[in-house]
This record gives sequence, structure tokens and C-alpha cells, in this order.
Amino acid sequence: MSGFEIERKFLVKKGDAFKRAAFSCSHIVQGYIPADGATVRIRIRDNQAYLTIKSHSVDGGLSRYEFEKEITMDEAQHLIKLCKGGVIDKHRYLVKSGNHTFEVDDFHGENVGLIMAEVELSSTEEEFEKPEFIGIEVTGDKRFYNSHLLENPFSLWKNTLPEEYI
Repeated sequence: MSGFEIERKFLVKKGDAFKRAAFSCSHIVQGYIPADGATVRIRIRDNQAYLTIKSHSVDGGLSRYEFEKEITMDEAQHLIKLCKGGVIDKHRYLVKSGNHTFEVDDFHGENVGLIMAEVELSSTEEEFEKPEFIGIEVTGDKRFYNSHLLENPFSLWKNTLPEEYI
């Protein structure tokens, strides 16, 4: 898959409402290979693996070019060893809301307590229905980029967020 990705990110209010609303859950481990001008990610999602390359955003984090290709588990195991700074470990829950599916990530390890949701859109103006558990928007806030969470984990700055999110 390749193309232009448009997505918006939100914090999720504490509690397990998103888990009750989910129709699917998967375990994700991902790491990042250092690259200038792009983000190169290796992701293992349950029993599948992917290589993803994303350009930097030019509109405050709302959209960017994305290339993704499924790779073998063996390839992923070798490539993940090249990743800098460890890995992101999380569970992803899929929640249907209107015509969209929200991907809700519940982080583990040094990022435990962080729960974020994102929704992919076909245009920057596209409207969507937010589930009740969706909170403030963090699109474009680099603190919430998975690649940034490796260098500056949530455990170090979680007290900067409102109580309803921690």
C-alpha cells in the first residue's frame, strides 16, 4: 500500500469504554530505523509484519505520504534489530463509529497509561463521529508520535496532562 495518509489523533479518556466498544484487538510491537527526511518503521502485528516509510508532514501532522509493504516475520525479526532506542509495545483496539473506524492504542512499558486514538480520513475536511471516550485532539503534537515516545516516554511527562487522561 502506498499513498497519502490523512489522520487525526486524540487522547482517550481513562477507563475501559473503548475496550467494551471494540470489535477487534491485536498486539503490536514496532521499532524505528534511523533515516533523514522520513520515518522508517518495522511493525509486527500479531502474526504479520510490515515495513512502513512515512514522509514528514507539511501541514502540522494532519497528512503525509505513506508507503507500506508486508514483509515476512523472519525479515521483520532481522530488521527490528536495526531499530534505534528499543520498541513500542501496545495493544490496538478497533472501534467503529459512524462510517469510520478508530484505532485505539493502549501502550505498555515506559508508555503505560497512554491511550490514543486515531481516525483515517479521505480529506482534511471530512467529518466524522467521535465516540464518547475520545478526548482532546493531539494531531501534530510530536510528543505523541510513536517514534518520539521511544526517546521521551510518556512516564517522564504524563503529569503534564489533565487528570481525565492519566
